[in-house]
Amino acid sequence: MNIEINIATQQLIVWQQQQERARFTISSALKGVGEIQGSEQTPRGQHIIRAKIGANLPLNTVFKARRPTGEIYSAELAEKYPNRDWILSRIMWLSGCERGKNRLGQCDTMRRYIYIHGTPDTEPMGVPLSHGCIRMRNQDIAELFTLVPVFTPVLIVE
Repeated sequence: MNIEINIATQQLIVWQQQQERARFTISSALKGVGEIQGSEQTPRGQHIIRAKIGANLPLNTVFKARRPTGEIYSAELAEKYPNRDWILSRIMWLSGCERGKNRLGQCDTMRRYIYIHGTPDTEPMGVPLSHGCIRMRNQDIAELFTLVPVFTPVLIVE
């Protein structure tokens, strides 16, 4: 099983034995692609899912620093914290596999805290708007989370 994320089409495809198993519309970085620390860009290349966080938690669980805050996302919470970058429901933390491109030094995907994660359902999909991560609808990230194991390869292409 492997995942391909296509930045140009804003699609995430799950492949199993060269057959498409699932397809989701995503939202990648507003600032485009790039690997440098602090760029707020989506890193390209070969990655793996290093960790999965949030199993069995309710949809719309709010995370901060990869920990559930005890909050459930709502319009009222969004109004109270209008500038928060919402990380909801599930987190799949990516780690780069290509030394000098997306691993180690100033281009380390894992140290940049790049995730595939849920976002408020009011946020548009199919349009780059994130701060570097791959955003998905909450129901979609929950489905993907159960579909793929830790260490699944993830290829991010332009």
